[in-house]
Amino acid sequence: MKLHQLSLFMENKPGALSMPIKTLAEANVNILTMSLADTQQFGILRLIVREWQKAKEVLEQAGCVVNVTEVLAVEVEDRPGGLAKVVTSIENAGLNVEYTYAFTCGCAGKAILVFRFENPDEAIRKLQAVGVNVIGSVDLYERVEQ
Repeated sequence: MKLHQLSLFMENKPGALSMPIKTLAEANVNILTMSLADTQQFGILRLIVREWQKAKEVLEQAGCVVNVTEVLAVEVEDRPGGLAKVVTSIENAGLNVEYTYAFTCGCAGKAILVFRFENPDEAIRKLQAVGVNVIGSVDLYERVEQ
């Protein structure tokens, strides 16, 4: 149920994003989704890729510092109030969201969000107990590749 997310710390300057993106392209690694958060000095690039071990290896060989984090993909109804329902479930379960970002895919009537929780295993148990659909990597990759 958990996804492996790669996080890269990058200097916040023109062209910094290009190097890891081109490195993955040259290694034939497809980026399924990404998020970039920045401050004045540095940025954190977060990536979900199917072949995360290969991606980590080629990025490190290119000089990147890569951290692997476990995150969850949660299915959300793609309609007004769909996200509010999931966020209420998260709140009622007593879980703290460290960050989240959207996952784009052609899922009819559904959206997928990536969530980072302090304890992913506990979050899976609590979310499933209240009926939130936490998507495993195999199911997620199949949806994206359709």
